[in-house]
Amino acid sequence: MDDLHVCHLGQVEYREATELQERLRELRLRDDIGDVLLLLEHPPVYTRGRRTRDGELPMGEDWYRSQGIDIVDTPRGGRVTYHGPGQLVGYAIMRADDVVEHVRSMERAIVTALGEQGIDAHARIDDGPDFTGVWVGERKIASIGVHLSKGVTAHGFAVNVDNDLQPFEWIVPCGLHAQMTSVCRELGEAPNLPCFRKRMAYAFTQEHGRRQRLVALERLLVGEPSIA
Repeated sequence: MDDLHVCHLGQVEYREATELQERLRELRLRDDIGDVLLLLEHPPVYTRGRRTRDGELPMGEDWYRSQGIDIVDTPRGGRVTYHGPGQLVGYAIMRADDVVEHVRSMERAIVTALGEQGIDAHARIDDGPDFTGVWVGERKIASIGVHLSKGVTAHGFAVNVDNDLQPFEWIVPCGLHAQMTSVCRELGEAPNLPCFRKRMAYAFTQEHGRRQRLVALERLLVGEPSIA
């Protein structure tokens, strides 16, 4: 059974996390590292994917920034979404031949982790790409957007655990007029984010038939070429 490196990063600014993913992707392309799952949180930020359309930030960028929420364009698939403290974000730097199956594997892993938390969740595979992610009834609890380049993925999933859901109501999340929910809202109590993070890491590695290996970021980056 191959290892899957899992790295817990805490809270990381979105642009910094994007740059880190590209550094790791270059290492993965050269086979200097194996497949990696980064688990982290972001400060408040709206991110716009490749399929974002006009009108998905209806208040105007200046208004959102006045609320303390950054706005960043990103190469991942999908449309506009929100990230903030208390939301578990997972970025997978992995070799993949089939990006659709890669997304489906994320959905299955999230459903498994939520089920172990006591939440009956599901994917909506037959409803089209706008419904990618994980749902509880008609409420969306997790979003997914990935980017595949030269056979290696980046970006990934975001599961609402105990984050503020108000910022979702100020946009058209993922292009849908859908109610967002969280683990906290569904269970009626604040969950332990580190505990759910462990559930998610285990479910993700099991879904890929791997053995989880916790690793520090510095160990992953040791293979980067030095700058003269």
